[in-house]
Amino acid sequence: MPILLSQRDTESRERMDSPDCDPVELRNTYRQFGRVNALISQWGNIYKSKIRPHLQQHSQHTLLDIGFGGGDIPIALARWAARDGFDLSITAIDPDPRAINFVADLDYPPNIAFLQSDISELNPSEEKFDFVISNHLIHHLKKTELRNILKQSRALSTTSVIFNDLRRSDWAYLLFNIFSRPIFRSSFITEDGLTSIKRSYTKTELQKVVPQDWDIKNLFPFRLLLTYHHE
Repeated sequence: MPILLSQRDTESRERMDSPDCDPVELRNTYRQFGRVNALISQWGNIYKSKIRPHLQQHSQHTLLDIGFGGGDIPIALARWAARDGFDLSITAIDPDPRAINFVADLDYPPNIAFLQSDISELNPSEEKFDFVISNHLIHHLKKTELRNILKQSRALSTTSVIFNDLRRSDWAYLLFNIFSRPIFRSSFITEDGLTSIKRSYTKTELQKVVPQDWDIKNLFPFRLLLTYHHE
């Protein structure tokens, strides 16, 4: 349990969320997300343990990514699935037009559709996905917003929901503060990353917010994995 960060910060906001933030630093932030996620987000292992076992060759599968940010995670998932011989069609949504503008310049597989949309705009009675995922979304949400998105994600999915996020820790804050500064320059990565750590949950806190039939695991380093699997 954190000592210095014993209380979750629900008031601070990330600079990149400001509509008038520096556009150059914002673009650098989107670009550097790929490096951050490759270092700490564990999506390679999550794909191997939570997604790949449910994929079948000669079958078409679908995945929804909520809040794609810099687009690196859906691109990585599409390439891993293709490497393993699976047909995985990915819909990645983000309500921020700046994210859409950024990914428009990326080289990404044709089986990914990047859309400016909020999950509330999707109708479960009309559209379903095998998997619904998110990265670093939970800590942005108020408790009621989180519960609503979990309900919507469960309704939109047929196999699994996988939400991957930060876990608040004094050590996470200290180590990220030290090591991110020389690596991530001219962006919001360090400042917003520290804010995100302060805003994130501990496992015990998150267990009190989400429905009991959702599973929560601690992952290395300083991660929380929130999942729901349809029987």
